Amino acid sequence: MSKITWTTVGGGPEVGANCYLVSAAGKQIVLDSGSHPKKEGLAGLPGFSLIRKAPDGVLVTHGHVDHCGSLPVLIRHFPATRVYATKPTLSIVDRMLHNSVSVMGTIALERGITEYPLYSHTEVEDALRGAYGLGFNQEFALTIDGEVRASFHHSGHVLGSASVLLRTPGHNLFYTGDICVADQELMSGLTPLSEDEKVDTLVIECTYGASPRADGLVLEDEIQRFGREAAKVIERGGSVLAPSFALGRTQELLNVVARLQQEGTLPQTTVYASGLGRAIYEIYEKFPEYLKPGANLSPMRSFKRIGDVWERGVARELLREPSVIVATSGMMIENTPSAMIAQEMVRDKRHGIFFVGYLDPETLGHKLLYGGKGASHLFELSGHPVKVELDNLQSFHFSAHAPRRALRSVIDHIKPRNLVFVHGDEKAIQWMSDSSPDTCRKYIPTMGQTVTLDA
Repeated sequence: MSKITWTTVGGGPEVGANCYLVSAAGKQIVLDSGSHPKKEGLAGLPGFSLIRKAPDGVLVTHGHVDHCGSLPVLIRHFPATRVYATKPTLSIVDRMLHNSVSVMGTIALERGITEYPLYSHTEVEDALRGAYGLGFNQEFALTIDGEVRASFHHSGHVLGSASVLLRTPGHNLFYTGDICVADQELMSGLTPLSEDEKVDTLVIECTYGASPRADGLVLEDEIQRFGREAAKVIERGGSVLAPSFALGRTQELLNVVARLQQEGTLPQTTVYASGLGRAIYEIYEKFPEYLKPGANLSPMRSFKRIGDVWERGVARELLREPSVIVATSGMMIENTPSAMIAQEMVRDKRHGIFFVGYLDPETLGHKLLYGGKGASHLFELSGHPVKVELDNLQSFHFSAHAPRRALRSVIDHIKPRNLVFVHGDEKAIQWMSDSSPDTCRKYIPTMGQTVTLDA
């Protein structure tokens, strides 16, 4: 019998600063190094004090900041530790982290958070210098003696995203990261592990564990519904705003809109994309071999730049003619492009604001969607609340996370001895635990907790 330990350094039973420490055979491996999407300053970092010696490696599953946003801080603590990720993920992480430095600098001025920025552009470069970019299904040694080995496996979430198979003496661990089972517009669904692959411990995300609605939805049905509703807005002279995450959802949605226009479901009109989403789009263009077979990636020049919506009058000018606007942030955090544009849109009944992904209940996007017409919201931190006159506020399920039935199918396919549940709120994780086979030993490690896992 071989034992390993799992320590939740960050994240765990929440969608937070994902960071996990695996200890086996005297070696230590870190899986992901994220920052918390709802916390600011030092409070948004994982508990790095739990890592008491230099890890033998850091494996990053993909480029969303809740999985990579604290990487420069971790490497500051342990400068000799190497970073491993797929080749597209390394390019995306580079863009995301440099953008984070700039964003933190802005927030420091706007909100007086003296701890920001948590790291510099130079530290981003230091963290990624010498990082190893690998392909899928390519096993590599994490330690000189070769006792601990790993491989990345296509997870279907965003470009280059991967699950991790970690092999230690007598114990194999599979960490899903964020997974999508079904095909998207550009990405194919995850590639299942071979049934012959022995997995002792499965660490699985639970994002949609509390959402029965997601089980019954079909992406193409949601795409066509989006197209029909957007067409109504455009035909009456309005514009459609779709707040989207810069990585993944922006690239997917821009190509959905392009296809709907080609098919005639959507009228031919200007399509706009915001800055970071465009920068990530360029990386999608560099790695077409990581897209699903037959994916039709529209050239970036097809989509116009939004412009500086913080300048007075730019958003108003943007809305003079009908258009489709894909802008960050996906949850419409205050002072982001989607919030600044929405601040103008909610005053005019012609328009439509269509949310296409997960909305945390504490975010402006969630409050706007469910507050409805007549509510007042603060879109700009230095501004004043704006009353909502717009009643066309809708939600579409374009998520790149697997619904709970699909997550259950992953468990049934892998048949692990141990199940560790992460990346979901309390209800989501509890549903996953309750509905999983009782033949598995089940764990929900909280922040700072270490559990011992037997093979």
